[in-house]
Amino acid sequence: MLRRVRTTLNPAWYQGVGRQRPYFEGWYFKLVDAATQQRYAIIPGLFKSGDPHAFIQVLNGQTGAAHYHRFAPELFWAAEDKFDIRIGDNRFGADGLTLAIDTPEQTVRGAVRLGDLQPWPVTLAAPGIMGWYAWVPTMECYHGVISLDHTLDGALEVDGAAVEFGGGRGYIEKDWGQSFPQAWVWLQSNHFQQPGVCLTGSIAIIPWRRTAFNGFIVGLWVDGRLYRFATYTGAKVAELAITDDAVQWVLRDKSYQLSILARRGAASQYGLLKGPTTLEMGKRVEETLTATVEVELREAGGGRVVFAGNGRCAGLEVYNPAALLGTRI
Repeated sequence: MLRRVRTTLNPAWYQGVGRQRPYFEGWYFKLVDAATQQRYAIIPGLFKSGDPHAFIQVLNGQTGAAHYHRFAPELFWAAEDKFDIRIGDNRFGADGLTLAIDTPEQTVRGAVRLGDLQPWPVTLAAPGIMGWYAWVPTMECYHGVISLDHTLDGALEVDGAAVEFGGGRGYIEKDWGQSFPQAWVWLQSNHFQQPGVCLTGSIAIIPWRRTAFNGFIVGLWVDGRLYRFATYTGAKVAELAITDDAVQWVLRDKSYQLSILARRGAASQYGLLKGPTTLEMGKRVEETLTATVEVELREAGGGRVVFAGNGRCAGLEVYNPAALLGTRI
């Protein structure tokens, strides 16, 4: 019980000690260079079900090329009291990541250092982005935001080509639990005209007491303040429209209205990632790092505009939208 409390209050840490199968856990590192020309997602994790193994996924956001690197499960190691993950010779933590991938499909070597991380606030009542839901022991999937925005330094060599990340920006989040949801939309950008801005959010079908609902969590971080819209805060979805080209999403609470228009970008730049079910890493998830998001935060009742901006290098996933739109919000 004490360990469960400690890990829940530290969502970046490995949560899987003592967890029964089926179980997965994965961390998502987004890396964008200073010129916003090179964009990568590096996703290390562990899958404990029918075919247990550790993995590192590498998504090139410019080309859409995605690689899934498998490792024996015993090559996965995690510290008990800090964010420190190792898969073979690859290491991931709050200070950076070191990669030593050498397979016939891809080679990735080098180190990227992280600085000035901006974590989602954690309190006893709301330990991270999931709020009090983080304490519920029966959730299908848990979510954490480790850093909304931070600096990058260092470089990677990908298939012999140098990728410099000095002066770039990064973002880190994670998921863990039994399985990815049946359907979801996820989006994120920390590349706005105004520095120090990040938007991250998702809406998904949440199983709950023999029924299901569309649960959502959205955070807009501006000038050191985090504006939260979530099922657990009492916010409501005023509009959700999903087309082949865009996602239109409007949320409201007693104080603010948040309007989001995410445009998907070129289909050729989508990469196909793997996601967990209870049996296998079997979901095929399309993700782009070339979407754009138009954001407006306005005071309730048509009041003044608190923030308006356009985010670039946005991550966007839309999975099974028909089911999502067919479930009650």
